[in-house]
Amino acid sequence: MRVLVTGGAGYIGSVIAARLLAGGHEVVVYDDLSRGHVDAVPAGAGLERGDIRDEACVTAALRTSGAEAIVHMAALAEVAESVAQPERYAAVNVAGTATVVRAAGRSGVARLVFSSTAAVYGDPGRVPIVEDDPLVPANPYGETKLAGERLLRDAAPGLAAVALRYFNACGADGARGEDHDPESHLIPLALRAAADGASFRVFGDDYPTPDGTCVRDYVHVADLADAHVLALERLPDVPPALNLGTGSGDSVLTVLETVELVTGRSLRRTTAPRRPGDPPALVASNDRARAALGWTPRHTLADAVRDAWDWMSAHPGGYADHRVG
Repeated sequence: MRVLVTGGAGYIGSVIAARLLAGGHEVVVYDDLSRGHVDAVPAGAGLERGDIRDEACVTAALRTSGAEAIVHMAALAEVAESVAQPERYAAVNVAGTATVVRAAGRSGVARLVFSSTAAVYGDPGRVPIVEDDPLVPANPYGETKLAGERLLRDAAPGLAAVALRYFNACGADGARGEDHDPESHLIPLALRAAADGASFRVFGDDYPTPDGTCVRDYVHVADLADAHVLALERLPDVPPALNLGTGSGDSVLTVLETVELVTGRSLRRTTAPRRPGDPPALVASNDRARAALGWTPRHTLADAVRDAWDWMSAHPGGYADHRVG
């Protein structure tokens, strides 16, 4: 297929673009480059610079590329930032998604895969979380992603769509890794602390978990990308929403121990109070994704940490282009 990947210069989007190309699809990346990197766009993919809120620009990119499908990755995705700037998140994540959906309808696009998040569940009443559990987001980021899912549900009947709810994306895939500014994800922060000999803060050690620290489901970015390709190829014969996680969780302390094992360096740790809104545990049930897509995560936490460490070691300053825009 000919596929437009919005946000395809970003961390997960660039890996998806590369996997689509490897699978024989034609790819055009659509990105405003405010948080993505030119150097992350895989060779063989076209690049159109534009804002997802600009309907004329999105429509032109779809028509020029002859796109038959969209993987919609472009979004703002920081919880704390969403609390401080809820209007901005609504403008980009909700209004931007509405624009992409309208442009898809005007351009005859038949398939759309939407980047969603486990944040749509809020603080779940149980783990593992299944797709039918209550959707009660605890922050504006989760609210905007849930609104995006509802836009897809109410889209024109000619558009087959699926929302893929990520748990904790991690790792690197060859030449593509995490380079956020600021960085907020546990594994790259812990690796930086290991590299620099800096102290690492653990937020909360009194949760009702086996070691008192938060438990999360860490899923390798390459496994996430594989799920997107499978979902795109199998639409419309997939459920409207699917969890993407490993089905098991690891605590903050387990991640830090894995970082020490992979890097061969000790981490100095300090304990800080809990952060508001951090649930004790977020772990996916991925049974539905396994059944619908034939998808099985192939990577372990140690694989993800090792791949992230290798990428960081090869790119000590991040991407050479830093950021454009």
